[in-house]
Amino acid sequence: MSIPVTVLFGLLIAITLFVGYWVIQYVINDSGIVDVFWGVSVAVIGVFFCVATSGDLTRRWIGAVLVSFWAARLSLYLYWRWKSHEEDGRYAALKKKWGAQAQIRMFRFYQMQGLGALLFALPLLVAGTCTRPINWLDGVAVVVCALSILGEAISDYQLQRFRESPDNRGEVCQVGFWKYSRHPNYFFEWLHWWTYVLLSISSPWGWTTIVAPLAMWLFLNRVTGIPLAELQAVKSRGEKYRQYQRTTSAFFPWFPAAGASKGSSREN
Repeated sequence: MSIPVTVLFGLLIAITLFVGYWVIQYVINDSGIVDVFWGVSVAVIGVFFCVATSGDLTRRWIGAVLVSFWAARLSLYLYWRWKSHEEDGRYAALKKKWGAQAQIRMFRFYQMQGLGALLFALPLLVAGTCTRPINWLDGVAVVVCALSILGEAISDYQLQRFRESPDNRGEVCQVGFWKYSRHPNYFFEWLHWWTYVLLSISSPWGWTTIVAPLAMWLFLNRVTGIPLAELQAVKSRGEKYRQYQRTTSAFFPWFPAAGASKGSSREN
């Protein structure tokens, strides 16, 4: 199967999946379900690329397994969080803003999400076409993937434990990784996308895969990640969170600046 045909099939998979998700959200009246399905969709398309290409078989297996582990962890966590909360305020606000056109515009929004899933799966296509035998860079890719998944899981667990304690109501989480970054979960999610750069680097087109971590950094830091999360955090925690912003790195983990609050960093 040629590369253009493989990409076309990947696009058809993305369109089909996100039409199905749109139907589900319409039936259950909760558009936030797309967050649960997005990672799974990247994995489905990515695994298809690994199967449909003809590069080194071991590298294709590695790519398929790594993206599947990442998607399983992320989607299970997001499903657990989704089922225990009402519809995400972002989606509720969009539907209210769109009014009578809400479902038509939500359909378009879902298809854009599908296009995003396809684009983030493309590095696995590049890796899958690489015919060179696996080397030490592929080993580094496995390590980076394992560390990123573990780091994101630990970050999510630390935040959840903090929020579950009644003593921490209204406080800012500054325990564990959250002492060194205001969004360590986002940092480890971004780190994960370097996995496929390393898997693809031996390919003549491997350099193109750097678009994935660069795009993820842009989305997390400038579009839907940190800006929206911090807006909500300041609204709910006020000066406590502003102090956290002044003393703690937003994204890359680093030692907190002098004057970091101690009262909100207590363990559960």
